[in-house]
Amino acid sequence: MSALLNGVSALWNQIVYAVSNMRVFDAIDIIIIALIIYKAIEFLRESRAGQLVKGIVLLIILYILAKSCELAVLGWVLSSIVDSAIIAIAIIFQPEIRRILERMGQTSITSSRLFDSKEQYISDSIDSITKAAGQMQDAKIGALIVFERKTQLGEIINTGTVIDAETSVSMVNNIFFPKSPLHDGALIVRNGRLYAAGCILPLTSNQNISSRLGTRHRAAIGMSENSDAVVLVVSEETGNISVVCDGQIKRGFNSVSAGVELRKYLFDDISAKDENKFLSFIKRINPFSSSKKVKEAESKNEK
Repeated sequence: MSALLNGVSALWNQIVYAVSNMRVFDAIDIIIIALIIYKAIEFLRESRAGQLVKGIVLLIILYILAKSCELAVLGWVLSSIVDSAIIAIAIIFQPEIRRILERMGQTSITSSRLFDSKEQYISDSIDSITKAAGQMQDAKIGALIVFERKTQLGEIINTGTVIDAETSVSMVNNIFFPKSPLHDGALIVRNGRLYAAGCILPLTSNQNISSRLGTRHRAAIGMSENSDAVVLVVSEETGNISVVCDGQIKRGFNSVSAGVELRKYLFDDISAKDENKFLSFIKRINPFSSSKKVKEAESKNEK
């Protein structure tokens, strides 16, 4: 234990010395490294590699503790793993490394989208999707559209097909047209773009959901319980349009309101960036909150 305390003390002294002797270029160097780490974490959150990183971090922590507490056997086993860590990381993260390099090669500084207003871009996307929802309601074509917000939906996107296309009424209608390859699944909208289609959503485990709600509505509720996404549902049986957020379902939109009321409702929910994360987390893990909200919403719609 004394060795651990001595190590912490030495580390603190090094930090104090480094800060007191920091130059402007040192600060720039730190900022660049911080941005690289931030982008790496952001990328890992969107992929399954995030779980592997957690395992690697745990092994590193155990290795440090084993060395500090002089655990000979555990230290020897972990040191053997660490010795081959670089090769193992290169093999395990080969798909992710390839994707990072591909993204770097596809990045265009002169891309016109960089100069677009993000809010306007999302607004135009919502406008096209609501028009498509109104048309699908009239034709009684089922649809399930997920608007990604703060929570990255990388795991859900991996279950479908990435299309990364500009949002348009015809594109949305083509995706959900009956018997089309991607119609049987959810459409993920990311930053105003139709990012992935044919995705599989988790069904709600709430047993108190009304039996009148079909699979699409149960998937929409399940998605909203596991993330902060906003989900739009068009019922294939009735043509009713519903919006689900934080386990709360709002129904009763029609082809007329789809151009006005639905658009405003979606934009208000999707652009609500300042929501308290702690309260949102509590609402999602509370097994009674979503049930209560769904029942209240259903009773209001029936009235």
